[in-house]
Parts: sequence; C-alpha cells; structure tokens
Amino acid sequence: MRMGNRFWLSSAAGLIALGGAQAADLPVKAKAIDYVKVCSLYGAGFYYIPGTDTCLKLGGYVRAWVQLNNNNLAANSDFGPSGAANRFSSNYASRAREHLSIDTRTATEYGMVRTYFESIFQWTTGSYSGAGNGSTVYQSLAGEPAPNNANPGAVAGGVFGVWYAFIQFAGFTIGRASSQFATPWGEYPANYVELPGSSAYDQVNQFTYTADFGQGLTASVSAQDPVVHDTTNVWNVGTATAAALATGTYGGNDIGGTMAPDLVAMLRVDQSWGLFQASAAAHNNRAAYYGATELTGHPNDKWGWAVQLALSIKNIPTGPGDSINLTGVYANGASRYTFNDYMSSTFARYGGTGLAGAYQSLGIAGISDSVFVAGSSQELTTTYGFNGGYNHNWDERWVSSIFGGIGAVRYNSTAKGYICGVVVKTLALSSGFDGCNPDFNYAIIGTKTAWTPVPKLTFGAELTYSILDQKYAGGSIVTLPQQSGIAKPAASYELRDQSSLTLLLHAQRNW
Repeated sequence: MRMGNRFWLSSAAGLIALGGAQAADLPVKAKAIDYVKVCSLYGAGFYYIPGTDTCLKLGGYVRAWVQLNNNNLAANSDFGPSGAANRFSSNYASRAREHLSIDTRTATEYGMVRTYFESIFQWTTGSYSGAGNGSTVYQSLAGEPAPNNANPGAVAGGVFGVWYAFIQFAGFTIGRASSQFATPWGEYPANYVELPGSSAYDQVNQFTYTADFGQGLTASVSAQDPVVHDTTNVWNVGTATAAALATGTYGGNDIGGTMAPDLVAMLRVDQSWGLFQASAAAHNNRAAYYGATELTGHPNDKWGWAVQLALSIKNIPTGPGDSINLTGVYANGASRYTFNDYMSSTFARYGGTGLAGAYQSLGIAGISDSVFVAGSSQELTTTYGFNGGYNHNWDERWVSSIFGGIGAVRYNSTAKGYICGVVVKTLALSSGFDGCNPDFNYAIIGTKTAWTPVPKLTFGAELTYSILDQKYAGGSIVTLPQQSGIAKPAASYELRDQSSLTLLLHAQRNW
C-alpha cells in the first residue's frame, strides 16, 4: 500500500510540474484590440477600417412621400391612368425609401483613391388599368412589383436601385456617377418634383478625367454611356398606329445598337459667391432598320449636340444661406439634356370640352431625338429650356422656395411633314395639314416649404402647377380608337392645352 501510494503521488506531482511548465510558455495577456479610430483627413463622419489605412463613411436617409392628385411620384399627370382624368386616376400615390451610401478613401503616393456606392430600397404604389372586359389589372410604377406578379428586379416587395458605383484616382472617375453635363442641383434648383429645362442630377456609366486648377476652377472631359440615360425616341414614323398616336407616340421607337458614347465637356467655377458652369455634349443617333429585316435598309447615323449654361448665386441680401439657381440648355438631336430622363417622353392628358361633336379634350405631345420614314434620313429634333429656383431660410428650422421650369420641342418642316402625314391620315385630324403642328411647350411652377424641428429630420410640402401647351390649331378634332387601358371610348376628341395641380408631402430623416 505504501509503495502504491508513493507511486501515485509521484505521478501526480510529475503531471502538475509538467502542466506548470506548459502554462509558463503561454502568453501572459491577450493582444491589444485594434479599436475603430476617427479619420480626420476627409471631414466629419469618417473612421479608419480596423487594421487598414482606409477611411470609411456610412450615410443615408429614410424618406416617405405622398403626392396628391396624381398616380406618379415626383412627376406629373402626363400619361396613362394618371392623365385619363377618370376613375383610373388616383387621388394620391405614396412611396417609402431607404437610402444607403458607402464612401471609402485612402491616401496614397499618387493621391487619394476613392470608391463610392449609393443605393436605395424603395416601394412605390402603382395604379390600376382596364383589361377591356369590365375588370382591372394592377400595374406597377417605375419597376415596382405587382402583387402576385414576380418582378426580377424586386427585393422583398420593393425595388433595389444602384445610383452610384465608381472609383476615383488621380483625377479619373470610372463607373456610375453623376453626368459631367449636369449641374450640382440638376433639375432641382429649389424643388423635389422633376422640372424640364436641364439635365438631371442623375447617374450614368462614364470614364471621366477632371483637372483641378485651384481657386475653385475645374474642367472635365467625359465619355458616358447613352443607353436609356441620354436617349428619348428615334421614331420610325411610318410604323405609327392610332393607339400609339393617342399616347403621343409618333412612330415606332427604332433605336439601333450603341456605336459611340456621348462625349461631354464641362468647365466650372465654384467659389464663395456661387457657381458658374458651362457644359457641352455630343450624342450619336443610330437607328435600326426601316422594316423588319436588314434587307430594308436604314438611315445613316447623325450626331446631335447640347450646350448648357448655369449660374448659382449665394449669400444674397435676403438672408444667410439664401440662393438663386439658374440653368438654360439648347439641344439638337439630344433631347434628354433638356428633358431629363426622369420625365416621360410622351404626354396624353385628358380634360373636359365645350366643343360640339367632341367627347372630351386631349393634350398629346411627344419628345424625340430624331424622326424618319422609310428611305429618308434622320431629321433631328430641337429642344431648349430654362429652369430656376430661389431658396430662402426664414430661420434655422424653416425654409421656403419658389421654382419654375419650361421646356420646348420644335420639329423642322420635314419632320412635321412626316408626323402630320400619319396624324392627319390615321387620326382624321379635322384641321388637316394646315392645323397640324406637333411642337409643344411644357412648363411647371411651384413653391415648397420645409420644417426641420430637430437636426436631420425634415417635413415638407411642395405645390406644383404644370401645363402642356400644344400647338395644334384651336378647335382641331381627332378620332381615336378605343383605349381599354384607361377606359376611353372610340370617339372624337378636341386637341387642347391641359394643366394639373399636385401637392407632394415629404418626411425625411438623414443619418
């Protein structure tokens, strides 16, 4: 027994000694944690990504909108059920949005390397249209998914949008960023609702070089993708139908493949007194074919162009922070630079009439980059416009503004001959060629007031009045086919100017 006890005691002592030797080899304390540190190189809100020399800033907002007397958000009652002025027209439409931005910056021996990403998750109510049999169908708005109708672009019952995704290095911007043609305020000089008269402050794939000369003087040259962003309609007028003409569509949209990017140049002076900018763009118009196959031939490509001047005046006598923003643009064969790509390119608004023999009145209009018929060349469309806004700060919580914009569309005599040929023949225009003029003006005026009770939380209301000023002869009547989608019967309609009044209510929390 004594021998056994000695053996076990000796063995336990050896194990304890061995364990103590191993424990002595372990670190005495854990490594220090690499805490997130503030990055002061690029302004407030940046932090170093732990373990790197890259600075990161997260930002965003949540916004809720309701627009009264409209089916469309941040736009006007220009088309479809919203323009029908009947039981398909909604008293309001609503939208909820989450916005997220990710900004990273790294100092290198070649200068700052920056990446920027901005996205939205958004739900917008759509509207109902007629099925032609006494029932209706829900139609989503701007890509919003319809109930029980799968939408590949939808995320969790809404849509996901990529607004920005670009890299900046050594003066170059590569990726999806704001067009260099646009001003910092785009077509929003003092407002939320889209205005004609300038290129939008929106995003486009591009390859850009910007030179900074100091003292607020910069210049940029850019090649940007024209697909959708910079193209309205290239109308093959000979393929127009009565149903399409009733919506302001003056032919088949016959756009060919992309052969060249839009070429943009911009010069800007940005100082304490305000900003001055001059922009120019060249846009290639490329049609597909006259008919169904390549054997039918095609018109040659034609380059269009646009120029823009903009001015912002700050620190005006009416109060600290007040400003005036002004923009003017002229384009030929590049209409998206006048009528931004957030706006509709076709218009069909209905109203009442006192004209004998007419069922209702209608304002129709369409925007194009060019028009042609079989065997002809493209005829470029001229557009020009102006918008502006005045912003006034009553105090640190209340801000008001007034704003307005107008855009004009002018077709040359050859293009008018093409369009009027199908309008007179297909819709039986009562005034004939002499009363046919597809030119038009589109104008909006309005006012906005916003209240910020606490920092970064804002409530606003924006009242806008818009008018479609068409140039068809007074008293002109057209005969339209039945339009089941908006329940309009086959009947005679008076062509006349149309207007609308809408109210946009807005709540937003930035973070």
